[in-house]
Amino acid sequence: MSSGYPLISLITINYISLKDTIEFLDTTTKLTYPNIEIIVVDNNSPEGKPSEELKAKYPHVNFIESKKNLGFAGGNNLGIKAAKGEYYFLLNNDTLLFPDFLEPIVEFMKSHPEIGMASPKVLYPDGKTIQFAGAIGISPFTGRGKCLGIHESDAGQYDRNYETDLGHGAALIIPKNVVDEVGLMPEVYFLYYEEHDWCEMVKRKGYKTYFLGKSKIIHKESVTTGNESPLKTYYMTRNRIIFMRRNFSGMPFLSGILFFIFFSIPKNTITYLLSGKQKLLASFYKGLSWNLTNFKVN
Repeated sequence: MSSGYPLISLITINYISLKDTIEFLDTTTKLTYPNIEIIVVDNNSPEGKPSEELKAKYPHVNFIESKKNLGFAGGNNLGIKAAKGEYYFLLNNDTLLFPDFLEPIVEFMKSHPEIGMASPKVLYPDGKTIQFAGAIGISPFTGRGKCLGIHESDAGQYDRNYETDLGHGAALIIPKNVVDEVGLMPEVYFLYYEEHDWCEMVKRKGYKTYFLGKSKIIHKESVTTGNESPLKTYYMTRNRIIFMRRNFSGMPFLSGILFFIFFSIPKNTITYLLSGKQKLLASFYKGLSWNLTNFKVN
């Protein structure tokens, strides 16, 4: 294959939602970029594992079966270790790819070696509403970032490429040489915040993170996705603090911890109590207590 078309490794994780994985794979068969490999990591899914019939349907796909659930970071890292591409492109299995989405991304990445990772425009399933058009970085005070363009109607207002603080974990491209230098995605998180931390690792090595608005994908996450999950509450709480511990120091870190102690803890406690959401309250404190008993997060 011509050097004008570097090999791109598309990596996705299957866990329970095999229907989404199949729909994702169907969109990859229509891609016009001529040099890709596809890796599907089954994260020890308790149901919906890729069958032999499915593997026969997609003989060009490298199906990897993990013996245990490694989480988002661990599953993607397993795929990266097996990948042979010059670029690794991490894609959620509930994304849908447009046939020509890769060409503008690869062309831009090739001509800008200073870019360590990048994400395209991400749209909700209606194909008209923006989910991601770049992001403002994680605040040391709140431990949270902010997506740009979210819930706006896509009228082409973000159809350009520009530097941004964070990439999007549902669609994130990173050159192999950057991973070789920076290291794999941190697995301490298991779920949520790991891609944000990876972005910070990349930037500390002097690379830039970019939003590439001339390409787009669809991500099936609902516009009205709620937060009523004890699992999500636990990991969001736990990992919010882990991120702060790993990425802030001095006054920013102290300010963030004080904000969490004197604002976040009372606010969440009162909110969960008044709404009768005892399971979410328990998960919130479980996430908090993890950080009080685990002193190493590196």
